[in-house]
Amino acid sequence: MTTSPTSSTRPLPAVQLRVPTDEDAHAWHHVFADPAVMEFLGGPAELSAYEEFTARQRMHDAQLGYCLWTLLDDDGEVLGFTGAQPWPAEKAWGPVGEIEIGWRLARSAWGKGYAYAAALATLERVRAAGVPRVVAMIDEANVRSSAVAERLGMTLEDTFPLPGGTRRGRRYALTF
Repeated sequence: MTTSPTSSTRPLPAVQLRVPTDEDAHAWHHVFADPAVMEFLGGPAELSAYEEFTARQRMHDAQLGYCLWTLLDDDGEVLGFTGAQPWPAEKAWGPVGEIEIGWRLARSAWGKGYAYAAALATLERVRAAGVPRVVAMIDEANVRSSAVAERLGMTLEDTFPLPGGTRRGRRYALTF
């Protein structure tokens, strides 16, 4: 799917979303190896984590009709991912039972409208799949992600201590 929404200030880039492939685990590992990209997510991860992660996303797509899709630019370059997934029940904190929307992009894609354009496409897809509400869980210091959530029309519902107790998070929500 390609979408090219516009904003009041500039046209947004065209994006493509696809169900992650085995090869995308390698691409994600490469683009997310940047410590700046992973600053709010615990730092870079091993390739095996992305192999498991992409497999789980394929399962979500098959079972639910949505997942965290691989985000590609108009030339087919992997920029990261965006999409939605159920909040993992194995996490002892957070909105268990909710559907979380999220995005993670290579630093080279920051500030160009890709996260917002892809998140808009995600909202269309999850709404079409019958999801009535989504949340976004964002580290309070991650002002870029908070700006995307707010631009999507999401409402700040709660702030809370993140695991480890040194940082705080924000839960944004959007009901369709």
